[in-house]
Amino acid sequence: MAFASLFTLLDDITAVLDDVALMTKMAAKKTAGVVGDDLALNANQVTGVSAERELPIIWKVAKGSLINKVILIPAALWLSQFLLWLVTPLLMLGGAFLCFEGVEKLLHKMLHKDDGHHGHTEDELVDENAKIKGAIRTDFILSAEIIIIALGVVPPGTGFTERALMLSAIGIGMTVLVYGLVAVIVKLDDLGLHMMNKGGARAAFGKGLIAVMPWFMRGLSVLGTLAMFLVGGSIIAHGAPFIHDFLHARHWDTGLPSMVADLVVGVVTGALVCAVVLPLMKVFSKKEAH
Repeated sequence: MAFASLFTLLDDITAVLDDVALMTKMAAKKTAGVVGDDLALNANQVTGVSAERELPIIWKVAKGSLINKVILIPAALWLSQFLLWLVTPLLMLGGAFLCFEGVEKLLHKMLHKDDGHHGHTEDELVDENAKIKGAIRTDFILSAEIIIIALGVVPPGTGFTERALMLSAIGIGMTVLVYGLVAVIVKLDDLGLHMMNKGGARAAFGKGLIAVMPWFMRGLSVLGTLAMFLVGGSIIAHGAPFIHDFLHARHWDTGLPSMVADLVVGVVTGALVCAVVLPLMKVFSKKEAH
């Protein structure tokens, strides 16, 4: 009798793990686009950082990302259980924030393009801390979207344990994948230097790799900014009924037109939020100064 109970328990555990594996595979496919954006955004965060500080920054952001998951996964499970209607408004707030950060980044580049300020050690440390905090904030929004999308593939009636295991697998797996790839990308120039020192054909390849990497990182920086608008714009476009209906009526909600529409929605949303938030930030900063 005891053996029969044990076999039944093992069979139940196997069935649960099979269900979790299937849901995790489906969720991974659904969230692949967001993961691509996450990769571009996080690789962008270490652009311009000294080589010896790249991996420590990535490690700090990765730890922050795991903390984000520890907060978001229980919150998502609780919302899905009791306040499912609140998920979309919260996602839209996050999308608007992404668009705001994208426009703010563009404004900062345009306004401080020729200021000639290179900074000292203390300024670099402050800038590094700002990069880490900004990356963790951005990761929080992208992680929230990944978790909500993953939650969307869960069939009705799925148990709490299965949902929790699937979201945990997605959260940990995506964090390891994204920050592992970011670490590899930012150290490719060091690999090129190592190959140059080896001589021969490898030296030529290493030299080419070093020559390409600055352009590659600049490209990632551009892609990272575009990703902010695409992800944020997509959230707004799908969450706001009047925008969704407008795009659907004109068949702009699929393929390349959908990406262009998301980009436009993201830029416009970011500009509108900046028009409201930046003056308020200036007012509050003046009050604090007095």
